[in-house]
Amino acid sequence: MRSNERECIIRWEHAFEADPAEKEKYYLTVAYPYPSGAMHVGHGRTYIVPDVIARYQRMKGRQVLFPMAFHVTGTPVIGISKRIANGDEQTIGLYRDLYRVPQDILDRFINPMEIVRYFSEEYMRVMQKSGLSIDWRRRFITVDPQYSRFIEWQYGHLHEDKHVVKGAHPVKYCPQCENPVGDHDLLEGDKAEIIKFTLVVFQWGDARIPCATLRPETIYGVTNLWVNPATTYVRATIDGEKWILSAEAAGKLALQDHEVLVTEKIPGTALIDQTVAHPLCGEITVLPATFVDPDMGTGIVMSVPAHAPFDYIALRDLQQQGRYTSIQPVPLISVDGYGEIPAKDAVERAGIRDQNDPAMEALTQEIYSAEFSRGKVFEKYGGKPVREARDDVAALMLERYGSIPMYDFDNRQVICRCGGRVYVKILHDQWFLEYSDPCWKEQVKTQLEEMALVPPEVRNEFDRTVDWLKDWACTRRVGLGTKLPWDPAWIIEPLSDSTIYMAYYTIAHHLKAIPPENLTPEVFDYIFFGEGSPTTVERETLDAIRNEFLYWYPYDYRFSAKDLISNHLTFQLFHHRAIFPPELQPKGMVVFGMGLLNGAKMSSSKGNVYLLEDALEEFGADTVRMFLVGSAEPWQDFDWRNELVSSTRKQIERFWNMVGEARQAEGAYAIDAWLASRLQHRIMSTTAAFDSFQTRQALQEAFFGVEADLKWYRRRLPEGASGGAVLQDLCRTWVRLLSPFIPFTCEALWSDLGESGMVSFAPWPEVDEAQVNPEVELAEELLERTVEDIESILKLIPMEPKGISLFVAPAWKHEAFRIIAASTDKTRVVREIMQNEEMRKRGREATDATKQITKLVLKLPPDLVKQLQVASLDEQAVLEGARSFLEHEFGVPVTIQDAGESTHPKASGALPFKPAIVIE
Repeated sequence: MRSNERECIIRWEHAFEADPAEKEKYYLTVAYPYPSGAMHVGHGRTYIVPDVIARYQRMKGRQVLFPMAFHVTGTPVIGISKRIANGDEQTIGLYRDLYRVPQDILDRFINPMEIVRYFSEEYMRVMQKSGLSIDWRRRFITVDPQYSRFIEWQYGHLHEDKHVVKGAHPVKYCPQCENPVGDHDLLEGDKAEIIKFTLVVFQWGDARIPCATLRPETIYGVTNLWVNPATTYVRATIDGEKWILSAEAAGKLALQDHEVLVTEKIPGTALIDQTVAHPLCGEITVLPATFVDPDMGTGIVMSVPAHAPFDYIALRDLQQQGRYTSIQPVPLISVDGYGEIPAKDAVERAGIRDQNDPAMEALTQEIYSAEFSRGKVFEKYGGKPVREARDDVAALMLERYGSIPMYDFDNRQVICRCGGRVYVKILHDQWFLEYSDPCWKEQVKTQLEEMALVPPEVRNEFDRTVDWLKDWACTRRVGLGTKLPWDPAWIIEPLSDSTIYMAYYTIAHHLKAIPPENLTPEVFDYIFFGEGSPTTVERETLDAIRNEFLYWYPYDYRFSAKDLISNHLTFQLFHHRAIFPPELQPKGMVVFGMGLLNGAKMSSSKGNVYLLEDALEEFGADTVRMFLVGSAEPWQDFDWRNELVSSTRKQIERFWNMVGEARQAEGAYAIDAWLASRLQHRIMSTTAAFDSFQTRQALQEAFFGVEADLKWYRRRLPEGASGGAVLQDLCRTWVRLLSPFIPFTCEALWSDLGESGMVSFAPWPEVDEAQVNPEVELAEELLERTVEDIESILKLIPMEPKGISLFVAPAWKHEAFRIIAASTDKTRVVREIMQNEEMRKRGREATDATKQITKLVLKLPPDLVKQLQVASLDEQAVLEGARSFLEHEFGVPVTIQDAGESTHPKASGALPFKPAIVIE
């Protein structure tokens, strides 16, 4: 670690401990980590972006609270501990080789709490090394007894208000752990959804053959069944009836409230060419299909070739071999944009060769979506829209034709952190958070309307999540966590105990001094609601704790990843609405994009990570911070690439050197006023970007913008001059503008500039209107654009130039520019121009100039066009004043003329703010 980094960490040890004060507060939180492995650069971005915002708000004069804790409840560390205890080489290798856990400590990981202790300390150390300005007094882990009392209090209220109910629901379940699991408990399949299928039951002799479908309304168009001849199926007694299905399906049904007894095996070949029947489609034949997956549904598929592209193409493939030619598609749904047989129409239009064509998946989704959204079943089948017929037919099958529901995942394998396969199980006597409650949903929707969401487009995703969210199994039988207060045989699961801990942060440091047995529900009622008269804690202490809570709450912004919208971020809104009054509801959320490593998604379990500590050691904390914040806006995905990070380190070195060179500058130069004015714009733009959470844009303005201004400033200085005293003011401002991004570097420079205290608490720069000089800035922009145009032309000329002539546009073209710029309809602007008497006299010359000026207006930045509309810039005087600069730049004589007074054939090309250029 670099010496200045060590010094800063020591100086910052208690610097960011935030207590209530007589100033505006700013409370931001970020999802607390699960410390089961080392931090990687993706974690770094998650915590560094909020830190940059916290540091900015602190410099803006607000009292900032940025707390941190560690989430350890649930089963993940238990699963890790078991795998290590069982000698799992992959897990041991991950912790020994990737995370570099010392062997003596790794040996202790057979105790899950040893994993928690080790990595929570590691997280804190690496976070400090990253420069996070956290109030560490408030640190806790989610198995602390004080925190458990807080969770018990929360669930007591949820239960009392009937938001927690007992019932039977399908949940993700790990038979190996004998526990329901949530997304955070999974190694694979964290996005898998539980889908409800209808089992359509066909009769074959005395046995039933079930097919799982999401489209029961298509039963009228079933022409055959598909069976995989390479699969061995089973005969099983399901709830006392004889069924034939895959062994995998039998196992799944056994978890879903069905008595299942497998009696014998039956080869798939024994079913081929057999005749089965259903009352709604009659007798049909069983055909062979190797594409049928025994692990999907029941391993037997009903075929609707008129409306399912896969079925159509598979049947066509067989018929091209001369087999089953008598089977024809049976259409039953009409849909605009397709012929009588939609699947055939779509397949032939797409030029599909066979069932292995990669375009088949998309084509299937296209047909299914079209038929569901605008399809209608034929009159003889009821004539209803497909979206209505689907539910009606499903209900009919369940009532009359022996169908039952079956639950499974949406084409994804789901793996628990213990390594076991996860299935869908119907749980009984389980406790659920009743997120399906329409009244509760409406409360959350109302809250969302009042919140600031960044970026705004995530609002739709939140709304969708609230709409489809179903009851959530909130308890487990095993794992770390808080016991359900009224039913202690259950433990509250991880996503359910991490919903309002933002409120706990505000008082966590106080509660550490109170014995957990004294933290009764009445104590929390007083702290959060001001109700009751608890006796287990002194009133004076309670009042101090309550006042601190009220000072900080509600939180201002929560930062978290976009993949948590579907669970945690929405859950916490439900719980806030259930527990706290309207004035204490969350104010805003910032949703992050995902992290990539060399273009691929980061994954600790797959080893595709770059450890944050390795990055800090190789590049330095400020380089890591600057890259993670500057490579993308918070809501955009970012891609860590070492070669790009190396270039970021060079940028910080340039900054260090430029401040070192500039801090002793003295004297005064004509260009100083321009630099001082530009600096005010950089302050304004950086501040505006920060206020919109555009941290990348803020860095662009604060670093690259100021650097570009300095480069032009030095170029415009007289030969041999190093700069004026304006550079000293710029350095003090520049260091403060970059302090949120690269605080280690800026603390050292702040001291070198002779300033006292820490730059982390220095006031944020404010715009000095007296130094804003639009005329000077406009003049320099004209000059800079002219220089760029000359340079572009010189690159195209093979000979050495002997002289440069610049022709500035006459006054009438400036008047035309103002008319064009003010026009709301640029397609009719020629007519507007020719209404001007002077323009009319000029005839074709004015018409041609209008077209050229219109193109220029559309090309220039809108803000610049607005300035030029009202400015009275004497372009000839500006360029005459810079003649010596231009001649020094290009090493040839330069002349400046009014194009209106010149007979040179190229003078007529002069436009406002774009002189005509002639190279001799």
